Amino acid sequence: MRNGSILSLLGAVLFSTKAIFVKLAYRYDIDSVSLLMLRMLFSLPIFVGIAIWALNQRKEGVSLVLASKWEILIYGLLGYYIASLLDLEGLQYIDASLERVIIFIYPTLVVVLSMIFLRKRITKLQGVAILTTYVGVVIAMAGHLQIESSDNLIYGVLLISGSAFIYAIYLIGSGEVAPRMGTKIYNSVAMIVACLAILMHNMIVHGFNLMSFEWQVYIYALLISSIGTVIPSYLMVEGVRLIGASKSSIIGTIGPISTIVLAAIVLEERITLVQWIGSLIVVGSVLIVMLTKDRMMSIEPDSKRDKE
Repeated sequence: MRNGSILSLLGAVLFSTKAIFVKLAYRYDIDSVSLLMLRMLFSLPIFVGIAIWALNQRKEGVSLVLASKWEILIYGLLGYYIASLLDLEGLQYIDASLERVIIFIYPTLVVVLSMIFLRKRITKLQGVAILTTYVGVVIAMAGHLQIESSDNLIYGVLLISGSAFIYAIYLIGSGEVAPRMGTKIYNSVAMIVACLAILMHNMIVHGFNLMSFEWQVYIYALLISSIGTVIPSYLMVEGVRLIGASKSSIIGTIGPISTIVLAAIVLEERITLVQWIGSLIVVGSVLIVMLTKDRMMSIEPDSKRDKE
């Protein structure tokens, strides 16, 4: 129990560093497409290795991938390419603390989209929590409007909201595909697909120029891919395995709070009382949605049993 809690807590905190490293990298004249490309390139060898290992563990692994190739292609592009690109683009316009709060609403979007397209039932408690979540986002935005220009803030919020929406679609689709082939194979292959897509995107926009940035950019890209992405993803998965999705989700709510604290310390972002109130409302409301969804709807990929 203790080990699972520690792993989940550490994973949530490490995940919260991604936005911090991204904001630090932006200080060295790099755009979102190039930064995402570097992040993918540093992550790619790890996921290729995991994919090869996982496929070797399952005799039917390759046939499973081929049978679901179009689903992997679509969801890989949605979750790891489009959603990630919108997220990094949005971070150019809003603070890391607000970005994390908005991204954190994705469980509510999963519930709403599941109700619309999969005819999943929403309870009164979930409905109230979802509405309260968006009230909290508005309050948090109001706090940021006290210290930022409205044009950049609104544009950045729209980009990050789009990222959360696309990620919610990815989660719903992944919840159907990943259990069939195992999360290790699915996640690794989907990441490889997204990496190839961002490489093509970067070649079209900038050409294949990998050595034109300051050395600090490569350090932060490496930190984003390792500390902010790969390592916490496996810590969280192991934490879920040890203590279950519900308890892990409770611990995971520390993520937005951790980002806010790190943003204030590392980036020297100004955090107002209104921002804290809005952020805490979002965290508490999303927690209610996550716990009720885990018990009644069972569509969160992390709650699925890995078949491998």
